[in-house]
Amino acid sequence: MIARFDPELVAVFGGLLALLVVATVAGAVLRRRVRSPGARATVDNAWQRILAWWGMCVVFAAATAIGPLASTALFALLSFLALREFVTLTPTRLADHATLVWGFFVILPLHYVFLAVRWYGMFAIFIPVYAFLFVPIRAALAGDVERFLERTAKIQWGLMVAVYCVSHAPALLMLDLPGGPGENPKLLLWLVVVVQLSDVFQYLAGKSLGRRPVAPSVSPGKTREGLVVGGLAATGVGAALGFLTPYRPLAAAGMALLLVFLGFAGGLTMSAIKRDAGVKDWGSSLAGHGGVLDRIDSLCFSAPILFHLTRWLLRDGA
Repeated sequence: MIARFDPELVAVFGGLLALLVVATVAGAVLRRRVRSPGARATVDNAWQRILAWWGMCVVFAAATAIGPLASTALFALLSFLALREFVTLTPTRLADHATLVWGFFVILPLHYVFLAVRWYGMFAIFIPVYAFLFVPIRAALAGDVERFLERTAKIQWGLMVAVYCVSHAPALLMLDLPGGPGENPKLLLWLVVVVQLSDVFQYLAGKSLGRRPVAPSVSPGKTREGLVVGGLAATGVGAALGFLTPYRPLAAAGMALLLVFLGFAGGLTMSAIKRDAGVKDWGSSLAGHGGVLDRIDSLCFSAPILFHLTRWLLRDGA
């Protein structure tokens, strides 16, 4: 309930809604006026992204207003959907089904329970240590040794990326920030805004200015121009919204720049996995965005670093 009446949080949400209204009107006008096939495809893709953003903002605002448990539950659901997409795209064998049941219905919920009760020790090591060791043991008991290392690595990677890494976003709500618990939702919102706007800015800059792909065989749409222009724009937004964070202005800008790089790296890495699987998107659950993992791939790499770096800086009084 703390976040609901916080004037800074309300102001930022109001600004995001205003931007969405402007983007929606502009998108509607462009859809009526654009005629060429290439431009039409770009506008239609942007329109679907705008609609998806409306849905994400509504859900995130509701969870933030209700409280940290609701936010944790929301991200647990996202992890479940993301893990399902990961397992679907990196198929295993029949012998792995029992291990997957443990992953979906025991390891994933237990991990988020540790987060909900603020048991940092177990939250930090449960999946990287205990689940990491449990998965190959359980798989070995099934008796199927064909491509054993590859199969178990897929499950371990899925748990690490879709569950462990993603859970560090709501884990920001457990930090003891200066100013009290009301500051935690602001930091979470700041993370989501910087990372997601970075994706949007890089997409727009890449479409309009992009000439040189960073990794053509992995993701032709990710260009150097898009990364630089879009990344700097997102860094500027992160610096301007630095009042949502516990950092000083220069530190907020530096942290935003780091998140931009990590988000880009996360999207590129997850794209490499998709290309290896021979698909363009992780799924089709979000119109214009593909699957859940397509939307949160940048969070997978940025959230853990932000959480642990912030916790370290606060602990050392920096």
